Amino acid sequence: MRRTVKTKWRPPLMLVLGGSLLAVLVLPVFGLVMVAGLAPGLSGGQALVLVAVVSLAATLVLGWLLWRLILRPVRGLAERAEVIRSGGVAAPMEHFGTPEIGDLGQTVLEMAEVLQARELAVRSYSDHVSHEFKTPLTAIRGAAELLEADDSLSHEAAGLVSTIVRAEARLERLLEAARVIAAARNPMHHGAVTLGSVDVPASGIQVEVLGGEVVFPLSAEGLGIVLGHLVANAESAGASRVSIVGAAPGHGAVLTVTDDGPGISPGNRDRCFEPFFTTRRDAGGTGMGLAIVQTLLLAHGGAISLEQSESGARFRIVF
Repeated sequence: MRRTVKTKWRPPLMLVLGGSLLAVLVLPVFGLVMVAGLAPGLSGGQALVLVAVVSLAATLVLGWLLWRLILRPVRGLAERAEVIRSGGVAAPMEHFGTPEIGDLGQTVLEMAEVLQARELAVRSYSDHVSHEFKTPLTAIRGAAELLEADDSLSHEAAGLVSTIVRAEARLERLLEAARVIAAARNPMHHGAVTLGSVDVPASGIQVEVLGGEVVFPLSAEGLGIVLGHLVANAESAGASRVSIVGAAPGHGAVLTVTDDGPGISPGNRDRCFEPFFTTRRDAGGTGMGLAIVQTLLLAHGGAISLEQSESGARFRIVF
């Protein structure tokens, strides 16, 4: 169902601004003329007080009109944009102020409908593909496992079976990565959690966490996904230690993840967040880990960047 901004007559924005400027310019002159014409017997002090009272009253009326016609609709539009960014459905504005703001509000609603429909289509397609591939992949994996157990296979045939097993496992990982990246805007990832309360998955690598009291605007599962992929990325690159540091400068939150691995070469720094880009394809890498992290963070108001470091790789996440 299409959402539309209710049509009501409102003065154009230029008329509102022009009237406000005109009122500011004319008000002092009007006050002096009114005092001279209606109360010529007033003293200078009394005339000044009268002009001040009238000016204050007119200013309050003008301020209320500006709040009603501009400030209130703009705040309402900002609130609806935040609802849309969080994956919700925003209702049309009841008070759009001026026709220009009404047109802007209608455009935002239409844009949100298009983006939400596109996101739903991508998610549905990803779920459909994952479901349709599940049965044949299971059959391929089962047949390959049976062939691997056959001692009568030649060396060449056994090599082909091993290739099939690796390809099936890689396709499984790609399908899982596609499902995760399509669901990155899932509302379940919205929330707030302290860094220290998140269980960072790590096997065979030392993980140090500092700043555990810092709160990040993600659910525990969402932050766990981010840290899990970064730690797994460091481990697969040969790192033995990862440092995770949280900080809260000002009103935001910053997370720095540093490892002691070989780092990312200068030629690959600009491509490391590209989906499917990997230097470990022969070892089973899918190139989707950092892409998933970036998509999830962008969908929840965060950003990730690769920082310069003397050794290893250093990622900086800012909310």
